[in-house]
Amino acid sequence: MDRVKTFMDPTKDPLGASYHINQVLYGLGSGGVSGVGLGKSRQKYAYLPEATTDSIFVIIAEEFGFLGSSLFILTLVGLLLASFKVALNVHDKFDKLLSSSITLLFLIQIFVNLSSMVALVPLTGVPLPFISYGGSSLVTNFIALGLLINISKRV
Repeated sequence: MDRVKTFMDPTKDPLGASYHINQVLYGLGSGGVSGVGLGKSRQKYAYLPEATTDSIFVIIAEEFGFLGSSLFILTLVGLLLASFKVALNVHDKFDKLLSSSITLLFLIQIFVNLSSMVALVPLTGVPLPFISYGGSSLVTNFIALGLLINISKRV
């Protein structure tokens, strides 16, 4: 219930349940247009919980600013478009379903993570594919990407 309350009004308990989302929003805003510079993020050292996992986009946005985070989002969109292209060009039914599912997996993870970082949805703990620190998610995403590349080679 605290998660929903913090989502509805992050100012209610800024040092308690709302601490994480407030630090996320502060980190996003402190990057400005061009960022504070590579490795110069203040949020990742003491303020932002889960800085290397769930909130990695905040560090990217703070260090590289609006321009760098926009370029990063365009890179993710490029990955999704390439995945959609593979799914559209496959003729085998199984390969089409598999590539579509992998594309949907990436899309949902990216959407939920980025949406929670800009306070469109409550913080969920979904990692950002290929970027967030964590072994099982990274291995699973690379296996899925390997399957997608294999399917694209057979087209």
